[in-house]
This record gives sequence, C-alpha cells and structure tokens, in this order.
Amino acid sequence: MLELRNVCKMWQARVLLGGVNLVLQPGEVVAILGPSGSGKSTLLKMVAGLESPDGGAVYWGGQDITAMAPERRGFALMFQDFALFAHLDVQDNVAFGLVEQGLRRAAARAQACDMLGRFGMAAFVHRRVAQLSGGEQQRVALARALITRPHVLLLDEPFSALDAQLRVQLRAEFVQRIAERNMATLLVTHDEGEARAMATRAYALRDGVLQVLW
Repeated sequence: MLELRNVCKMWQARVLLGGVNLVLQPGEVVAILGPSGSGKSTLLKMVAGLESPDGGAVYWGGQDITAMAPERRGFALMFQDFALFAHLDVQDNVAFGLVEQGLRRAAARAQACDMLGRFGMAAFVHRRVAQLSGGEQQRVALARALITRPHVLLLDEPFSALDAQLRVQLRAEFVQRIAERNMATLLVTHDEGEARAMATRAYALRDGVLQVLW
C-alpha cells in the first residue's frame, strides 16, 4: 500500500502542496487532474524520490520511505516525453533497469526481447529510438517501466503527445498490464476522459489540496 501523509511543498514563496493525503492499494489506478503548475508532477516526483517534501511523509507497505533513495523504492516513473536513451537501441533501453539492478547484460537483453515481444515490438529491438513513431516509443517506455516489476507505476501525462486513436488503444493496454502486475498506479493528467478510462478514483489538485472527483 502506498500512502501519502500530509505531504507539503513550497515553491517560490507560495504553497504548491498544502497537506496532501492519499492511499493507493495494489492494482488500483488513481488519477490526479489539474492545470499546469498545480503541483501534479511535483507530487509524482516526491513519490518517486526525485524531490523531497517540505513536510509530511511517503509510506510504502507501512514503512516511511521519504528519505529513501529513488533506486531503492522499486517504483517506476514514466515521463510524458518518455525519457528514452537516444544513444541506446530499443533492446538496451528496456534492459537498462535490469542491468542497473545487477542482472548480467545477456540475461537482461533476453528478458527485454521477451517483454518487447509482448508489445508487438520484437522486430524493433535493434533500432534506435529516434527511428520509432510516437506510439512505438510509448510501448518501449512502458516495457522499460514494467520489466523491473515495480511496486508502483507513476504516469505523468503519458499520452499527451499521441493522436486520439492511439491514446485509446494504449490506455486499454496500460490498464491490462497494470492489472496483470497488480501495481498501484498514480496517473497525472489534464484529460478527464483519460482519467475515466483508466482510473478507479480521481481527484482534482486545486490550491494545493486534493478534492474528490469520483
């Protein structure tokens, strides 16, 4: 279980997050909506460990992980620009997390190829990411996020760069993979339709606090 307890953050002398409380169960998708600058992405980064809150705490499985390094949390954060490595081919982009965890490169690549095959990307393993379409890059980013079997999946506007038809297809794909892996998932989006298609609960982040939408 992921739990945020009274998480606070100041930014340029104003309250960005003013005491956020939230609980996510394994397998649950929760959406947070709000305009640009409302603090949605900052909240994700604090859950991931990339930023520190000014107050409050982040818990996982009942343990306070607020001060824990990002690589020790076992969470995966997907940025809206995918953040793929341009100097690596598709296979090594997906294998990267496993190698960082200490798996031998050959074994990591074998697992990466298997994962890419599940997403219909087996023919692309040796391509550079710059040669891929937006939808193909999105599948690579998802495969990379899932291959390490994260406890929590953090999605920051994951479909904003894609056309409407591809968004619908990938939303369904994400929901299926999340259910298969029983991951707690926090989705940041400005698109209410996207939130309704994926999330079991949704909140609006307004004036630094979460307000229940459904």
